[in-house]
Amino acid sequence: MVCAEKPKGNEESTMSSKIIQVNERPPLSQAIPLSIQHMFAMFGASVLVPFMFGINPAIVLLMNGVGTLLFILITKGKAPAYLGSSFAFLSPGLLVASKFGFQYALGGFVVLGICGMIVALIIRQCGTNWIDIVLPTAAMGPVVALIGLELAGSAASTASLLDENIDMKNVIVFLITLGVAVFGQILFRGFLSVIPILIAIIAGYVAAAACGILDFTAVKEAAFFALPNFQAPKFNLEAILTILPALLLVTSEHIGHQIVTSKIVGKDLLKDPGLHRSLFADFFSTTVSGCLGSVPTTTYGENIGVMAMTKVYSVQVIGGAAVLSICCSFLGKLAALINTIPGPVIGGISFLLYGMIGASGIRILVDAQVDYGKSRNQAMTAVVFVTGLSGISVQLGSIQLTGMVLACVVGMIMGLAFYILDKLKLTNDRDE
Repeated sequence: MVCAEKPKGNEESTMSSKIIQVNERPPLSQAIPLSIQHMFAMFGASVLVPFMFGINPAIVLLMNGVGTLLFILITKGKAPAYLGSSFAFLSPGLLVASKFGFQYALGGFVVLGICGMIVALIIRQCGTNWIDIVLPTAAMGPVVALIGLELAGSAASTASLLDENIDMKNVIVFLITLGVAVFGQILFRGFLSVIPILIAIIAGYVAAAACGILDFTAVKEAAFFALPNFQAPKFNLEAILTILPALLLVTSEHIGHQIVTSKIVGKDLLKDPGLHRSLFADFFSTTVSGCLGSVPTTTYGENIGVMAMTKVYSVQVIGGAAVLSICCSFLGKLAALINTIPGPVIGGISFLLYGMIGASGIRILVDAQVDYGKSRNQAMTAVVFVTGLSGISVQLGSIQLTGMVLACVVGMIMGLAFYILDKLKLTNDRDE
């Protein structure tokens, strides 16, 4: 953790050469490579998420850049954060896209963004304690885990490992991609340790080329410069309600990111510019992104890792990365090249990624030191997990709740019920 106080004497000159603070502007010769580094740190998600939704990655690169610039503007340049594609929306978003089409998923993203901005206003007035009441950690952890566990089967399917006749070329590419991603996590050093997913994609792509399963026809036919594919959202109540539970997950994720970033830069970002302002900016970006045909954006953990590693916290550098991402979105051949990534490569990455999302849910429980000596915590975690994995569904008119969505609703109901019972002093394990 970097101390917020300025070093004195000789220490000042020493530290100033190592740390570039939020409001500082590094020389252009340093700023450009540092910005490129930030852009590449989020590149893996910017490639993977649109691929899974079946949309052109150019629009995602564009809106990630635009969203980041909006975030910097709304937070008055006081909170260094890069907005990238969020994995929290994958499970409900893919469910809606497969059932209704991607445009209806966009409608859900827009409504969620608007609701998120309302949550930011509530936080400004009431603080954040109510989140723990609505969705306690004992429920939040398993709900996050379910995001990854629900998609586990699709990773193997994308890699073509569930086909009746399995092609060994696909298996080889899958194993190389997965192997680089797994071992890269523990072997890579320096900046490479921040982007193991991107390196794994590149390694898998090279392996796919060697196995002869790539088709570059689309790249040859693509123009050097092209406009991203914009789409208008469509709205459906069932689609909206399917996506809406992700609101609390993203809110909690954002709060966690701001706390971690505050520790890294040595400034309390929850007070200045304020959690309500940064959260509003986050969801405003998601709203704009959904309106123009892209996936939701949110603060990105990998970029926080880059700041921790480089000790460069400059908003100017973050803004530079956003501009570079916008520029890349208009390179038609780059977008076409991304679209040539074969299923076994994406499947290999997804295999690890979905597991990591599942593990992150468990980590929430561990980091919060949830006391499973309390019956309520055991019951809540157990019921949420079984609800999400059992395959049961609840039909409310034309709306069907299942999987992670249903589990989240059940967790919220149990959280509110336990809170009410505590207030009535009817529970036997409440904190006095």
